[in-house]
Amino acid sequence: MNDFQDWARGVARDMEHTLSDLLPPPDVEPQRLHAAMRYATLSGGKRVRPMLAFAAGLVTEAHPARVKAVSAAVEFIHAYSLIHDDLPCMDDDTLRRGRPTCHIEFDEATALLAGDALQALAFEIVSTHNLADNPATQLHMLHHFTKACGSHGMAGGQAIDLANVGKVITLPELEFMHILKTGALIRASVQLGALCGRALRADEMVHLDRYAKCVGLAFQVVDDILDCESNTEKLGKTAGKDQDANKPTYVSLMGLVPAKRFADELLADAYDAVASFGDSAIRLRQLAEFIVRREN
Repeated sequence: MNDFQDWARGVARDMEHTLSDLLPPPDVEPQRLHAAMRYATLSGGKRVRPMLAFAAGLVTEAHPARVKAVSAAVEFIHAYSLIHDDLPCMDDDTLRRGRPTCHIEFDEATALLAGDALQALAFEIVSTHNLADNPATQLHMLHHFTKACGSHGMAGGQAIDLANVGKVITLPELEFMHILKTGALIRASVQLGALCGRALRADEMVHLDRYAKCVGLAFQVVDDILDCESNTEKLGKTAGKDQDANKPTYVSLMGLVPAKRFADELLADAYDAVASFGDSAIRLRQLAEFIVRREN
């Protein structure tokens, strides 16, 4: 896995430069808003979603510049979602990636506007950069991206999450919630990265989406496990918060050992989904293992 770790560090390093270049400079008005946008986006993180886009792009021989652009758009959406998730009206958290959350470092109004502006910037990138040879393909990318972010995707999943605090729900209901809240943007990352390159057959896109669905669910299952087993210093965010808030999780519904077994099953399914792509999917397979075996 040393080769994978070098590749992952390279993607994260390149994305940090790309994100910095695409964000408004901090000395341009409104300076405080731009500072908050940069604070929330350039605060590190694993950059899993860009890695997924680049790994999918390897399958379709996509040009790196195109994948960088869609990866930046995805990361801006991810950063906006974290800002809003941490607000007092949502999950009310004070720590993110080992630093004060955006509304603590700045203020609630600035944090809210920073999230709004990052969302707008993401769609500006997808609509104005040259991401595909065929304009119809780029329009399809934009459509898929907007759906992943809206009420049928990430925002809808967050709404369901908030509505179920303190309630008993079934495993299918929990899975549906996380397919939207966590999985939609992960699936978009894989699809957008792949669409930056050569066209795939319909059945090949189905295989990629199946992989992304498995990885997206596995990401959330492992998050739930780490929230139960790890500590705040290691996670860079408040550990045990879901349990304290009486939120339904895979651990609370299944138990710790079955949740770990489920993560392993999802990993095996992810491997199987991309088996037909051969060596071109090696980074996708390595990423799936990284997501399931990670410790923060």
